[in-house]
Amino acid sequence: MAALSAGGGDGEARLLPPRSLAEPTLHTVEMHTGGEPLRVVPRLEAMEEAAAAGLSLLELRRHMAATQDHVRRALMHEPRGHGGMYGAVVLRGGAAADGADLAVLFLHGSGYSAMCGHAVLALGRFALDYGLVAAPQRPETAVRLRCPCGPVTAFVPWDGRRSGNPVRFHSVPAFAAATDVAIDVPGHGRVLVDISYGGTFYAFLSAEQLGLNVCSSKTRELVSAASAVTEAVKEQFKLHHPESEDLAFLYGTILTDGKDAFSEEPTSNICVFADEQVDRSPTGSGVTARIALQYHKGLIQLNQSRTFRSSTTGSLFTGKAVKEASFGDYKAVVVEVSGEAFYTGTAAFTVEEEDPLKYGFSFK
Repeated sequence: MAALSAGGGDGEARLLPPRSLAEPTLHTVEMHTGGEPLRVVPRLEAMEEAAAAGLSLLELRRHMAATQDHVRRALMHEPRGHGGMYGAVVLRGGAAADGADLAVLFLHGSGYSAMCGHAVLALGRFALDYGLVAAPQRPETAVRLRCPCGPVTAFVPWDGRRSGNPVRFHSVPAFAAATDVAIDVPGHGRVLVDISYGGTFYAFLSAEQLGLNVCSSKTRELVSAASAVTEAVKEQFKLHHPESEDLAFLYGTILTDGKDAFSEEPTSNICVFADEQVDRSPTGSGVTARIALQYHKGLIQLNQSRTFRSSTTGSLFTGKAVKEASFGDYKAVVVEVSGEAFYTGTAAFTVEEEDPLKYGFSFK
C-alpha cells in the first residue's frame, strides 16, 4: 500500500501522520456482501499472541472483548465506521488448527458474534486472493474456516489468478429450537415467534403480526418493533445450546413477509441484530436458521433451493438444506447458502494519542 506523504519545506517528503500514535496502524481490507459491509483485519498481533498461548476460539472471543475492545470500537464506530459497520479479525497459524485455512472473530457495533454468513462468503474470496489457501483448485476451491460456532466451509470460484462469484458455504448443524412460542411484546401485545439456530439464535415472525409490512413499512418502525421482540424473547424464553452456553444467546429478530412455504419466488426479510443494527444483506446465518426452520416444519425438502431477498437493499441469497444431521438432542440440517461478495478497497487507520475520540463514538 502506498504511504501517504506531505512535502516538507526542504522538498523532502515525510510520512503522515506526524503526531504520536496510541496504536499501531490498523490495515484493513474492505468488502461487502449483498450490501452488508465487512472490514477485514488481516492481522492483529495481540490476538495472534493470545492464540499462540493455546486459547480456544471462544476463549479468544472473550479475550478480545476484555483486552482489545478498543480496536473493535475504533474500527466499527464513527468516525472510521458507522452504525451498520461489521468486521472480522483473521487468525492464522495455531488458531486455525484442525485442517482450517483460517479462524475468524466477528465484530459489530456492540460486540462479538458467533457466526456471520455474509462475512464467511467474503472471507472465502479474501482467503484465496490473499494467499491463505496453500493449493487452490480450479474451478472451485474449498476454504475451511473456524468460527466461534464451529467449522464452516466456503466454496469459492477460482480461475488460477483470482477468486470470483457466487460463493457458497456449508453451515454448522442448524436447528429449530422452538416454534409458535407466545411472547408478550410491549406496545404490540402477544405474538407467536419461532426460534431457530444457524450458528447463532434468531427469533422469527412475520412483520404482519406487528402491524407492519417488511417491504413497505419505514425501516425505523421495523427496527423498533424487531428490537422490542428481541428484548421480550430474552426475558421470556430460555435458550440452550448443545455444546456451549457461550453460544446460548439471542442475536436478533428477523421479520419476514410470512412466505415460508416453498415457492420459486423470493421471500423477503429484514434482520435486526445486536443493538438495533440492521443487516443490509438477507443475512447468511439468518438464511441458515430460516431454512432449518422451514425444513423442520416440512415446508421444504432436502436440496430444494429458496431465494431470500433483503428488504433493505434488494440483494439476494439462496439457501437449501443439503443433509440431515444431529446436534445434541436436536434434529438438525446442514444448510448451503450462496451469495456474492465484492471488494471495495483497502485502508490504513491511525489512532492519535491526543484525540479524545480516538476509539470512536456511537449514537442513535
